[in-house]
Parts: sequence; C-alpha cells; structure tokens
Amino acid sequence: MKTTISCPLHYTMSLIGTKWKPLVLFHLLDGPLRSGVLQKKVPEISNKMFTQTVRELEKDGLVARKVYPVVPPKVEYKLTSRGFSLKDILIGLDQWGENDLKQ
Repeated sequence: MKTTISCPLHYTMSLIGTKWKPLVLFHLLDGPLRSGVLQKKVPEISNKMFTQTVRELEKDGLVARKVYPVVPPKVEYKLTSRGFSLKDILIGLDQWGENDLKQ
C-alpha cells in the first residue's frame, strides 16, 4: 500500500491503527498459527472482524496466508518480513501496557 500520505506516522497508523490489527500481528510474532488458534488468542473479535482484519493485513503485505488442500480446510497465517519488521513497535506497546497496568 503505497500512498501519498506525507506524515510517516499517519502512514503507519493507516496500516496497523485499528483495534484488532496490532493484536493479530503481536500473536504472530512467535510464528505461524492456524486460523482458529489465532482467533482464539483474540477472544473478543468476531468471525467477521477477524476475517476482515487478516484480509487487510494480507493485502498490505504484513501477513501471509497459506491454505492447505485438506478436508476440513486448514488455513495458516504468518508474518511476512514486512510484518515482522513491526516487532519492536508491538513489543514496546505490550510492555508499555504491562507497566501502565501496574501503576
């Protein structure tokens, strides 16, 4: 997603600045996850919103989706190198939240 946004922060937030995207990305930092496992790690997300979120992340090149030709269908998500480049940001947000909750 290359746009004409002149502010780098605005551009970054357009990619990951929803309620669910950072959570999905964070849970993929440890490696690929099956669709159902990933969705269970974000229990508040609806099926519709989960599907929309991972599709947007895939479209933006942050997440890769692999479908296995088995019955029932098996779908796995993993971070792309572009998605993994957000690691420090995601861990920083997690640590900030952990510290703030202790206060």
